Amino acid sequence: MVGSAIWRKLEAEGYTNLIGKTSAELDLRNQAAVQDFFKAEKPELVIDAAARVGGILANNTYPYQFLMENLQIQNNLIDTAFHSGVEKFIFLGSSCIYPKLAPQPLKEEYLLTAPLEPTNEWYAIAKIAGVKACEAIRKQYGKDYISLMPTNLYGPHDNFDLKTSHVLPSMIRKFHEAKQYAVGSKQSTVTLWGSGTPMREFLYVEDLAEAVVFAMENKFSDNLYNVGTGEDLTIKDLALLIQKIVGHTGEIIWDSTKPDGTPRKLMDVSKMEKAGWKAKTSLEDGIRKTYEWFLENQDSVKQVKMG
Repeated sequence: MVGSAIWRKLEAEGYTNLIGKTSAELDLRNQAAVQDFFKAEKPELVIDAAARVGGILANNTYPYQFLMENLQIQNNLIDTAFHSGVEKFIFLGSSCIYPKLAPQPLKEEYLLTAPLEPTNEWYAIAKIAGVKACEAIRKQYGKDYISLMPTNLYGPHDNFDLKTSHVLPSMIRKFHEAKQYAVGSKQSTVTLWGSGTPMREFLYVEDLAEAVVFAMENKFSDNLYNVGTGEDLTIKDLALLIQKIVGHTGEIIWDSTKPDGTPRKLMDVSKMEKAGWKAKTSLEDGIRKTYEWFLENQDSVKQVKMG
Protein backbone atom coordinates (compact mmCIF):
# COMPACT_ATOMS: atom_id res chain seq x y z
CA MET A 1 0.00 0.00 0.00
CA VAL A 2 2.61 2.56 1.07
CA GLY A 3 5.20 1.73 -1.55
CA SER A 4 2.72 1.88 -4.42
CA ALA A 5 1.34 5.22 -3.19
CA ILE A 6 4.85 6.72 -3.02
CA TRP A 7 5.65 5.36 -6.47
CA ARG A 8 2.51 6.95 -7.95
CA LYS A 9 3.32 10.25 -6.31
CA LEU A 10 6.90 10.25 -7.59
CA GLU A 11 5.69 9.53 -11.12
CA ALA A 12 3.10 12.30 -10.83
CA GLU A 13 5.87 14.71 -9.79
CA GLY A 14 7.88 13.84 -12.89
CA TYR A 15 10.48 11.48 -11.41
CA THR A 16 11.53 8.84 -13.93
CA ASN A 17 14.68 7.13 -12.64
CA LEU A 18 12.79 4.96 -10.16
CA ILE A 19 13.98 1.58 -8.93
CA GLY A 20 11.62 -0.67 -7.00
CA LYS A 21 11.10 -4.33 -6.29
CA THR A 22 8.14 -6.25 -4.93
CA SER A 23 8.68 -8.72 -2.09
CA ALA A 24 8.34 -11.52 -4.65
CA GLU A 25 11.15 -10.02 -6.75
CA LEU A 26 13.53 -9.21 -3.87
CA ASP A 27 13.45 -10.80 -0.43
CA LEU A 28 14.66 -7.98 1.82
CA ARG A 29 15.19 -10.47 4.65
CA ASN A 30 18.06 -11.93 2.61
CA GLN A 31 21.19 -9.86 3.25
CA ALA A 32 23.11 -11.21 0.24
CA ALA A 33 20.20 -10.50 -2.09
CA VAL A 34 19.92 -6.93 -0.82
CA GLN A 35 23.66 -6.37 -1.24
CA ASP A 36 23.54 -7.72 -4.80
CA PHE A 37 20.62 -5.40 -5.57
CA PHE A 38 22.54 -2.34 -4.35
CA LYS A 39 25.66 -3.32 -6.31
CA ALA A 40 23.62 -3.70 -9.48
CA GLU A 41 21.34 -0.66 -9.20
CA LYS A 42 23.52 1.83 -7.25
CA PRO A 43 20.63 3.94 -5.82
CA GLU A 44 21.33 7.52 -4.75
CA LEU A 45 18.39 7.72 -2.33
CA VAL A 46 16.43 5.00 -0.53
CA ILE A 47 12.86 5.10 0.78
CA ASP A 48 12.18 2.15 3.10
CA ALA A 49 8.45 1.42 2.86
CA ALA A 50 8.85 -2.31 3.43
CA ALA A 51 7.59 -4.04 6.57
CA ARG A 52 5.69 -6.99 7.97
CA VAL A 53 2.50 -5.32 9.20
CA GLY A 54 -0.85 -6.26 10.72
CA GLY A 55 -3.38 -5.56 13.45
CA ILE A 56 -3.69 -6.77 17.05
CA LEU A 57 -4.55 -10.35 16.10
CA ALA A 58 -1.60 -10.71 13.71
CA ASN A 59 0.85 -9.13 16.18
CA ASN A 60 -0.31 -11.41 19.00
CA THR A 61 -0.31 -14.54 16.85
CA TYR A 62 3.06 -14.05 15.13
CA PRO A 63 5.29 -12.08 17.57
CA TYR A 64 8.53 -13.67 16.35
CA GLN A 65 7.87 -12.90 12.68
CA PHE A 66 6.87 -9.33 13.48
CA LEU A 67 10.06 -8.78 15.45
CA MET A 68 12.61 -10.70 13.43
CA GLU A 69 11.41 -10.09 9.87
CA ASN A 70 11.14 -6.34 10.41
CA LEU A 71 14.61 -6.25 11.93
CA GLN A 72 16.00 -8.21 8.99
CA ILE A 73 14.30 -6.03 6.38
CA GLN A 74 15.34 -2.67 7.81
CA ASN A 75 18.81 -3.68 8.97
CA ASN A 76 19.68 -5.05 5.53
CA LEU A 77 18.42 -1.89 3.83
CA ILE A 78 19.93 0.65 6.23
CA ASP A 79 23.34 -1.03 6.56
CA THR A 80 23.70 -1.81 2.87
CA ALA A 81 22.64 1.73 1.92
CA PHE A 82 25.20 3.16 4.33
CA HIS A 83 28.04 0.97 3.05
CA SER A 84 27.01 1.68 -0.55
CA GLY A 85 27.44 5.42 -0.07
CA VAL A 86 23.76 6.37 -0.08
CA GLU A 87 23.58 9.91 1.32
CA LYS A 88 19.82 10.13 1.95
CA PHE A 89 17.63 7.44 3.49
CA ILE A 90 13.97 7.80 4.52
CA PHE A 91 12.84 5.21 7.07
CA LEU A 92 9.11 4.75 7.64
CA GLY A 93 7.92 3.53 11.01
CA SER A 94 4.69 3.77 12.98
CA SER A 95 3.09 5.63 15.87
CA CYS A 96 3.20 2.38 17.87
CA ILE A 97 6.85 3.11 18.69
CA TYR A 98 5.64 5.43 21.46
CA PRO A 99 4.80 4.29 25.02
CA LYS A 100 1.30 2.93 25.67
CA LEU A 101 0.44 5.57 28.25
CA ALA A 102 2.49 8.48 26.92
CA PRO A 103 0.94 11.96 27.24
CA GLN A 104 -1.30 12.96 24.34
CA PRO A 105 -0.70 14.11 21.69
CA LEU A 106 2.44 12.06 21.10
CA LYS A 107 5.60 14.11 20.73
CA GLU A 108 8.78 12.75 19.18
CA GLU A 109 10.66 13.20 22.46
CA TYR A 110 8.39 10.65 24.21
CA LEU A 111 10.22 7.79 22.49
CA LEU A 112 11.60 5.24 25.00
CA THR A 113 10.22 7.06 28.07
CA ALA A 114 7.86 4.26 29.24
CA PRO A 115 6.64 0.71 28.39
CA LEU A 116 5.09 -0.09 25.01
CA GLU A 117 1.62 -1.46 24.25
CA PRO A 118 2.01 -5.27 24.78
CA THR A 119 -0.15 -6.26 21.81
CA ASN A 120 2.22 -4.70 19.26
CA GLU A 121 5.52 -4.38 21.09
CA TRP A 122 7.23 -6.85 18.74
CA TYR A 123 6.68 -4.63 15.72
CA ALA A 124 7.35 -1.49 17.75
CA ILE A 125 10.71 -2.72 19.07
CA ALA A 126 11.86 -3.50 15.53
CA LYS A 127 10.82 -0.06 14.29
CA ILE A 128 12.50 1.68 17.24
CA ALA A 129 15.73 -0.12 16.30
CA GLY A 130 15.38 1.26 12.77
CA VAL A 131 14.85 4.81 14.05
CA LYS A 132 17.92 4.52 16.24
CA ALA A 133 20.04 3.05 13.45
CA CYS A 134 19.24 6.03 11.21
CA GLU A 135 19.87 8.42 14.11
CA ALA A 136 23.24 6.79 14.80
CA ILE A 137 24.34 7.11 11.17
CA ARG A 138 23.21 10.72 11.13
CA LYS A 139 25.06 11.46 14.37
CA GLN A 140 28.26 9.59 13.60
CA TYR A 141 28.65 10.13 9.86
CA GLY A 142 26.53 13.22 9.11
CA LYS A 143 24.41 11.51 6.47
CA ASP A 144 20.85 12.70 5.83
CA TYR A 145 19.09 9.64 7.25
CA ILE A 146 15.64 10.51 8.64
CA SER A 147 12.68 8.64 10.12
CA LEU A 148 9.03 9.46 9.44
CA MET A 149 6.49 7.99 11.86
CA PRO A 150 3.04 7.82 10.24
CA THR A 151 -0.11 7.38 12.25
CA ASN A 152 -2.56 4.59 11.28
CA LEU A 153 -2.61 4.38 7.48
CA TYR A 154 -5.35 3.34 5.08
CA GLY A 155 -6.14 3.63 1.40
CA PRO A 156 -5.87 1.85 -1.98
CA HIS A 157 -3.96 -1.47 -1.94
CA ASP A 158 -4.57 -1.91 1.80
CA ASN A 159 -4.73 -5.38 3.34
CA PHE A 160 -8.39 -6.43 3.70
CA ASP A 161 -7.76 -9.94 5.02
CA LEU A 162 -9.82 -10.26 8.21
CA LYS A 163 -7.13 -12.24 10.06
CA THR A 164 -4.23 -9.84 9.50
CA SER A 165 -5.66 -6.44 8.57
CA HIS A 166 -5.79 -3.23 10.57
CA VAL A 167 -9.02 -1.91 12.03
CA LEU A 168 -10.18 0.43 9.25
CA PRO A 169 -9.88 -1.92 6.23
CA SER A 170 -11.24 -4.76 8.36
CA MET A 171 -14.33 -2.70 9.14
CA ILE A 172 -14.83 -1.82 5.48
CA ARG A 173 -14.85 -5.49 4.54
CA LYS A 174 -17.04 -6.55 7.47
CA PHE A 175 -19.70 -3.93 6.81
CA HIS A 176 -19.62 -4.60 3.08
CA GLU A 177 -20.04 -8.36 3.49
CA ALA A 178 -22.79 -7.91 6.08
CA LYS A 179 -24.60 -5.68 3.62
CA GLN A 180 -24.14 -8.24 0.82
CA TYR A 181 -25.41 -11.14 2.91
CA ALA A 182 -28.68 -9.50 3.89
CA VAL A 183 -31.72 -11.75 4.28
CA GLY A 184 -34.59 -9.88 2.71
CA SER A 185 -34.52 -6.35 4.09
CA LYS A 186 -32.62 -7.39 7.23
CA GLN A 187 -28.84 -6.95 6.99
CA SER A 188 -26.43 -9.12 8.95
CA THR A 189 -24.99 -7.88 12.22
CA VAL A 190 -21.32 -6.85 12.42
CA THR A 191 -19.23 -7.89 15.42
CA LEU A 192 -16.26 -5.68 16.23
CA TRP A 193 -13.47 -6.13 18.76
CA GLY A 194 -13.28 -4.31 22.10
CA SER A 195 -15.41 -1.60 23.63
CA GLY A 196 -15.19 0.96 20.83
CA THR A 197 -13.86 3.60 23.25
CA PRO A 198 -10.16 3.80 22.24
CA MET A 199 -9.30 6.79 20.10
CA ARG A 200 -7.35 6.57 16.88
CA GLU A 201 -5.96 8.88 14.23
CA PHE A 202 -5.96 7.87 10.56
CA LEU A 203 -3.94 9.17 7.62
CA TYR A 204 -4.84 8.56 3.97
CA VAL A 205 -1.88 6.85 2.33
CA GLU A 206 -1.74 9.34 -0.55
CA ASP A 207 -1.10 12.07 2.03
CA LEU A 208 1.79 10.05 3.46
CA ALA A 209 3.20 9.74 -0.05
CA GLU A 210 3.16 13.52 -0.32
CA ALA A 211 4.97 13.78 3.02
CA VAL A 212 7.65 11.33 1.86
CA VAL A 213 8.29 13.25 -1.37
CA PHE A 214 8.40 16.48 0.63
CA ALA A 215 11.02 14.93 2.94
CA MET A 216 12.94 13.67 -0.07
CA GLU A 217 13.12 17.11 -1.62
CA ASN A 218 14.01 18.99 1.57
CA LYS A 219 16.73 18.71 4.20
CA PHE A 220 15.31 18.37 7.70
CA SER A 221 17.09 19.63 10.79
CA ASP A 222 16.28 16.58 12.94
CA ASN A 223 16.07 12.81 12.57
CA LEU A 224 12.52 11.92 13.70
CA TYR A 225 9.19 13.40 12.54
CA ASN A 226 5.58 12.39 13.19
CA VAL A 227 3.30 12.29 10.15
CA GLY A 228 -0.44 12.48 10.72
CA THR A 229 -3.51 14.69 10.75
CA GLY A 230 -3.40 15.77 14.40
CA GLU A 231 -7.07 14.71 14.77
CA ASP A 232 -8.60 11.50 16.15
CA LEU A 233 -11.94 9.84 16.90
CA THR A 234 -13.23 6.85 18.84
CA ILE A 235 -13.28 3.43 17.21
CA LYS A 236 -17.06 3.48 17.70
CA ASP A 237 -17.37 6.74 15.74
CA LEU A 238 -15.08 5.28 13.06
CA ALA A 239 -17.39 2.27 12.80
CA LEU A 240 -20.46 4.49 12.43
CA LEU A 241 -18.74 6.54 9.71
CA ILE A 242 -17.70 3.44 7.74
CA GLN A 243 -21.15 1.92 8.22
CA LYS A 244 -22.71 5.06 6.72
CA ILE A 245 -20.31 5.15 3.76
CA VAL A 246 -20.78 1.43 2.99
CA GLY A 247 -24.55 1.67 3.42
CA HIS A 248 -24.90 -1.05 6.05
CA THR A 249 -28.05 -0.78 8.20
CA GLY A 250 -27.69 -3.81 10.47
CA GLU A 251 -26.71 -3.93 14.14
CA ILE A 252 -23.16 -3.44 15.46
CA ILE A 253 -22.13 -5.73 18.34
CA TRP A 254 -19.04 -4.89 20.41
CA ASP A 255 -17.16 -7.91 21.77
CA SER A 256 -15.70 -6.61 25.04
CA THR A 257 -13.86 -9.90 25.64
CA LYS A 258 -11.40 -8.86 22.93
CA PRO A 259 -8.55 -6.38 23.63
CA ASP A 260 -8.82 -2.66 22.95
CA GLY A 261 -5.12 -1.97 22.54
CA THR A 262 -3.67 1.44 23.40
CA PRO A 263 -6.34 3.81 24.82
CA ARG A 264 -5.31 6.68 22.56
CA LYS A 265 -2.67 7.36 19.90
CA LEU A 266 -2.87 10.94 18.70
CA MET A 267 0.21 12.36 17.02
CA ASP A 268 1.65 15.79 17.67
CA VAL A 269 2.37 16.83 14.09
CA SER A 270 3.55 20.37 14.83
CA LYS A 271 7.18 19.50 14.03
CA MET A 272 6.27 18.32 10.53
CA GLU A 273 4.01 21.33 9.99
CA LYS A 274 6.82 23.68 10.98
CA ALA A 275 9.00 21.93 8.39
CA GLY A 276 6.37 22.84 5.79
CA TRP A 277 4.01 19.87 5.31
CA LYS A 278 0.39 19.25 6.38
CA ALA A 279 -2.16 16.50 5.58
CA LYS A 280 -4.96 17.41 3.15
CA THR A 281 -7.47 14.53 2.92
CA SER A 282 -10.42 14.40 5.36
CA LEU A 283 -11.19 11.04 6.95
CA GLU A 284 -14.60 10.76 5.28
CA ASP A 285 -13.20 11.54 1.83
CA GLY A 286 -10.34 9.09 2.35
CA ILE A 287 -12.65 6.28 3.45
CA ARG A 288 -14.95 6.88 0.47
CA LYS A 289 -11.97 6.65 -1.91
CA THR A 290 -10.75 3.50 -0.15
CA TYR A 291 -14.17 1.84 -0.32
CA GLU A 292 -14.42 2.67 -4.02
CA TRP A 293 -11.03 1.02 -4.57
CA PHE A 294 -12.15 -2.00 -2.53
CA LEU A 295 -15.29 -2.39 -4.65
CA GLU A 296 -13.23 -2.28 -7.84
CA ASN A 297 -10.65 -4.79 -6.56
CA GLN A 298 -12.62 -7.27 -4.43
CA ASP A 299 -11.37 -10.29 -6.33
CA SER A 300 -7.73 -9.42 -5.68
CA VAL A 301 -7.71 -7.82 -2.22
CA LYS A 302 -4.53 -8.73 -0.42
CA GLN A 303 -4.62 -11.74 1.85
CA VAL A 304 -1.52 -12.30 3.95
CA LYS A 305 -0.52 -15.82 5.00
CA MET A 306 1.95 -16.19 7.82
CA GLY A 307 3.41 -19.14 9.66
